[in-house]
Amino acid sequence: MIHIIDASKILLSLASTALLATSQVVIGASPSPFPDISIPFSAHSLGVKNIFYFRGESGVPDQKNEGFTSNAGFVVTIQGVIVFDALGTPSLGAAMVNEIRKITDQPITHIVVSHYHADHIYGLQALKVLTGAEVIAQKSTHLYTDGRDSEKRLKQRQQALAPWVDKTTRVVPPDLAFKDEIILHSGNDRFSIYHAGPAHAPGDSMMMVEPAGVLFAGDIIQSGRVPFLNSPQVDTENWMSAIEKVKKLNPVVLIPGHGKASENAMEALNFTYDYLAFVRNKMKAAADNWISFEDAYRQVDWSRYEELPAFDASNKGNAYRVFLDMEQKALVSE
Repeated sequence: MIHIIDASKILLSLASTALLATSQVVIGASPSPFPDISIPFSAHSLGVKNIFYFRGESGVPDQKNEGFTSNAGFVVTIQGVIVFDALGTPSLGAAMVNEIRKITDQPITHIVVSHYHADHIYGLQALKVLTGAEVIAQKSTHLYTDGRDSEKRLKQRQQALAPWVDKTTRVVPPDLAFKDEIILHSGNDRFSIYHAGPAHAPGDSMMMVEPAGVLFAGDIIQSGRVPFLNSPQVDTENWMSAIEKVKKLNPVVLIPGHGKASENAMEALNFTYDYLAFVRNKMKAAADNWISFEDAYRQVDWSRYEELPAFDASNKGNAYRVFLDMEQKALVSE
């Protein structure tokens, strides 16, 4: 089922909501309830009119990068601003609003969330408070928001990213949850939002902006870093199928969930696809031949990936998760 939204119909209620939210912020003892960030932070132009993105540092969220490890972006239309993803702390979400305000005074009407992982969603809290925008995500997000993984991750981030994530930080659920596809019209732009999961996460979603031909891919595509696969929710086989579908969209510019945006979209697509295929092939061969994981991992030549960000933190766990999947399939086929 395809749900179609006309952004113009919500502008009046959005304006009143944003005014109320802003008044609530000003009433407090501080002009902003969110600690300032100290890292460099600015919106990058894509060379495409009115489309910008924030590029996170490739790595694990920590005190040095202040949680700024994923990408987010926004599109300015004649009716308002559509934001894609919200970054990894409320402070980063507030910084996004400040940077958007330097470019346009159009209202921020919608925030599309690629998937509910911590590095993409904690900024929603600030965006909701400061703008009142409607949050759109795929309906499988409830598997995260209603589960213990959400609580565990928040506690971990409260320790790793204090003061930018603290006891007041909360996970903001979507206002509108769609199943397969949703189409948003704002001004002269059309935003097609597709469910591409389960792959990296159950609710993986992408947003194609037309007529510009710009694809916000979320973590379906990760450029220049080792993707994170070490989760029981990851489906590497379906992930590869999703990338095949992305190729058919033939985007002019691709903005990955992590890494630099690329006008050579196929290069970014192939990087993630090739990594998944490489890990799957190596771990399948090990499982099929009853080779232990430790032996299999040592025998693989990881040189093409070992210098990439997040290799040390993620690669062995990724391989082990895929090995377990392949081992289970080998046992079932016996």
